[in-house]
Amino acid sequence: MAVATRDRFKSSMDSSEITLEAVSSISQIPADDWDACANPASAPVSPELPASPGRATDLCAGSRAAYNPFVSHAFFSSLEASGSASARTGWGPRHLLARLDDGIAGIVPCYLKSHSQGEYVFDRGWADAYERAGGRYYPKLQASVPFTPATGPRLLIRDGVDRERIATTLANGLVALCGVTKASSVHVTFAPEAEWKFLAAHGFLQRTDQQFHWHNEGYGSFDDFLATLNSRHRKAIKRERRDAVANGITIHALNGSDITEDAWDAFFAFYMETGSRKWGRPYLSRAFFSLIGASMARDVLLVMAKRNGRWIAGAINFIGSDTLFGRNWGAIEHHPFLHFEVCYYQAIDFAIRHRLKTVEAGAQGEHKIARGYLPQTTFSAHFIADPDLRHALVDYLRRERAYVAEAGRELAGAAPFRKTDPSS
Repeated sequence: MAVATRDRFKSSMDSSEITLEAVSSISQIPADDWDACANPASAPVSPELPASPGRATDLCAGSRAAYNPFVSHAFFSSLEASGSASARTGWGPRHLLARLDDGIAGIVPCYLKSHSQGEYVFDRGWADAYERAGGRYYPKLQASVPFTPATGPRLLIRDGVDRERIATTLANGLVALCGVTKASSVHVTFAPEAEWKFLAAHGFLQRTDQQFHWHNEGYGSFDDFLATLNSRHRKAIKRERRDAVANGITIHALNGSDITEDAWDAFFAFYMETGSRKWGRPYLSRAFFSLIGASMARDVLLVMAKRNGRWIAGAINFIGSDTLFGRNWGAIEHHPFLHFEVCYYQAIDFAIRHRLKTVEAGAQGEHKIARGYLPQTTFSAHFIADPDLRHALVDYLRRERAYVAEAGRELAGAAPFRKTDPSS
């Protein structure tokens, strides 16, 4: 068993009142303190869904954002307690805490990594180039939610404190932690745009990428959504939904206590079968799913397909107060369009019925555009300790950001929605 450790140090911006500490397990942080930083304020949710807390997004203003299940203590605890995110798997926890008058005022979920797997923001090329030049890229620090390409806060700050002061301390603390751990770099991935800009002002390099999100324009039903599409795509989606269940397949949406251990067993089999083909070794252990089932089942939507009395495919989603986050999919039988039905159309239907604003369908996949998912920029920030590597990356990232922006514009032009007459 790994021994829990704590590293205490100071950043250059510390005052006598703020101290920084890095801990090697989320179990060292009380759940109430973590969640008070991650999701501190109440946010309105659909009346059909359980109420969840929310948090402020703007680093200095008091605006509220939706509850994000991925930054909850329960989610991180499930990852670590299940062994999915651990030093053994190359994800050694180094959660950064800012203490104010002995209370936890801010947190950055952070991991010391020995590889670049499970991140969805790819830097293996950076590592290869740096090591060919004689450098040592690993370990590196990753401020993120392991195995989860979903945007959410990374500078977690409690209400009632000077947000900019705590955020500045955390940003400088990441740089200090990089030195303490002898890491080559710090990577803050899938951050909100406001945090991305804030970290850039504190010396982090800016990177962008692209996902595909569906946006609810106040639709009353799935048919209302279809009515906004051009004829060709509307007919294609109707045909795909019909064909997906043509072989006696039924679709079941499970939430909360509906998700039994038998359902988790079936879903894990799908996850392992599909994940082994895609990645070689799936990241999440079977114990992880039981743990989230016990601690946050109300935040989970498991869409399952059944044929001839047995489960054959499924997709796991997580429910925020205004967003449905699509995550993993798997199947042990393969039927035309079943993937689209279980992952995309069921998610849209759920979001419409529960008045959620957005469906985030995970990483990659330009095929999502034809299903009504539009390109959305994602943001990451990177501190590079070696000045030569940093200098080489500045121009590369400038060109990459321009490419991502242009690709987004082109893909948006391929959206399946009906064109409006500008003269009407």
